Amino acid sequence: MEGNVEKDDEPTVFAAELTPHRSLGRQGFRILLALTGIFCLLHGIFFFVTGAWPVMFFFGLDFLLLWGAFWLNYRSGRAREEVTVSRTSVSIRKISPAGQMVEHRFNPFWARFRVRRHQEFGITSMHVTGEGRLTDVGSFLNPDDRESFAKAFRGALAMVKRRI
Repeated sequence: MEGNVEKDDEPTVFAAELTPHRSLGRQGFRILLALTGIFCLLHGIFFFVTGAWPVMFFFGLDFLLLWGAFWLNYRSGRAREEVTVSRTSVSIRKISPAGQMVEHRFNPFWARFRVRRHQEFGITSMHVTGEGRLTDVGSFLNPDDRESFAKAFRGALAMVKRRI
C-alpha cells in the first residue's frame, strides 16, 4: 500500500491504532438479542391471546428499536484512528465507520500536542496543531486510555525533537 510508506523510508518511532471501546462483545449481543426476542415474543403472544392484540406490535417495535440502537452502536465502533510518528512526519489517519479515510500530516518539529484537562474528569480533549492546522485525536477514548495515549504520544514527539 502506498499510504503506509513513510517519506524517505523513515523508521516509525511511534504507532498507535485508536478504536472505540465496546463493553458488549458480539457473542453477548447475540445472547441479549435472543433473550429479549424471546421475552417480547412470549409477552406479545400473551397479550394477543388475552385480546389485547395491539400491545403485541409495541413489543415488536421495542425489539426493533433495541436491535437498531445496537446496530448503530456497533457501526460507529468501526471508526478508528491510526497515529504514527517518524523523524520527518506525524500522521493521523481517521477512518470513518463507512471506511472513508482522512489523513492529517504534520512536521514533527512544528507540531504541538495540546491537552485540555478537567480537574474532576481528567483529559477532555486532545489536539495536534501545527502549520496553521488543527486536528483532534482520540475523541472517543475513555479517560484512562486518553491518559496513556497522551503520555506515550507526548514522549514520542519529545524523542523525535531531541534527535535533530
